[in-house]
Amino acid sequence: MAMGYRIDFYSERVERSVYALPKMLAVRFVALAERMEQHGPNLGEPHTKAMGDGLFELRLKGAEGIARVFYCAIVDRRVVMLHCFVKKTQQTPHKELEIARKRHQEVKSGNL
Repeated sequence: MAMGYRIDFYSERVERSVYALPKMLAVRFVALAERMEQHGPNLGEPHTKAMGDGLFELRLKGAEGIARVFYCAIVDRRVVMLHCFVKKTQQTPHKELEIARKRHQEVKSGNL
């Protein structure tokens, strides 16, 4: 059997923010993260969406609202969760995407 993927977090703060999401969104994250561990980082829409340049977003939806977790896949079958936020508007706020892109660059350049 092929080895699965490992889910990592950019920082403890990111990990805490993911698990501090409203309950059903956090439950949804765990379910999708488990699926990623088995099948890899690209689950396809509606669960995941490629944001370009190796950055993806995990799309969480629940009764309490919508959240996004940006992540990237790196060598050694690791998936790194970079940034998480609760979505309040239709568009992803530019600021949230910038945080994820900056962290993605740091991870790519090996600073994690």
